[in-house]
Amino acid sequence: MYLPDFEYYAPATLAEACELLAKLGPKAKVLAGGTDVLSKMKQEQLSLEALVSIKKLDELTEIKSNGKGVVIGARATHNSLIDAPALQEKYPSICNAAKQMANNQIRNTGTVGGNCVNAVPSADLPPLFIALGAEVKLVGTSGERVVPLEDFFTGPNETVIKPDEILTEFIFKDQPFTGSNYLKFSLRRSGALAVAGVATAVVMDGDVCKEARIVMGAVAPTPLRAKEAEEILKGQKVTDELLEEAGNRAAAECKPISDLRGSEEYRRDLVRVLTKRSLRKSISEGHV
Repeated sequence: MYLPDFEYYAPATLAEACELLAKLGPKAKVLAGGTDVLSKMKQEQLSLEALVSIKKLDELTEIKSNGKGVVIGARATHNSLIDAPALQEKYPSICNAAKQMANNQIRNTGTVGGNCVNAVPSADLPPLFIALGAEVKLVGTSGERVVPLEDFFTGPNETVIKPDEILTEFIFKDQPFTGSNYLKFSLRRSGALAVAGVATAVVMDGDVCKEARIVMGAVAPTPLRAKEAEEILKGQKVTDELLEEAGNRAAAECKPISDLRGSEEYRRDLVRVLTKRSLRKSISEGHV
């Protein structure tokens, strides 16, 4: 398979990139890592006349603490998440989630921004990022705006991002979470999409769960919070029975489909099991 002909632009500034997107219209797309866009173009799943590369925008590769939390640049690669000191200190669950993604070659090239902008329901990072309360900064020709990641996705391959906007960074404000993690089930050990995934983040006070966030992936058109399951846990002393109830509630809240990788019933059962396991892991971290 070969790439079709297209115009290639490599602007030197973010403002120039946004202006190009506004001028070129819907037949143009941002090129970051290219692991998804170029593959879809080769397979004729995506028809584009132009690509606007942001490879010269090195400021978008930074992962840093800003005194109020952590900011991840949209061009940061998946592998760069694994060893980032700012994440290892405050959000080691992000480092661990990145290790589960695809294979080393893809992780070296694929970007955090691309993983979210593509809005694939089975993407690994969005559930955990939402559980941790992430926001995204979108920059366009008319200025910038900050959107909760939970509100960013509108459907499979669809987001609130405007044609002239570029996702520039992920913002993680300091949170009281005492433990968090992401677990998924795939059909093979390496490089596979999630059949189902669950991310959790908790605030523990002794044996009592003061707050919990549960976000499910690959079991709905967009990453989905299990809000009823979260309420079951809030203010309660954690027991095996409580976690069982939360897992059952999360399984009831998800909206899976049946496809080649798993049936609706199978995915619901995976959510039930993964929710309990993820909560146990996050809660145990809160006792350390």
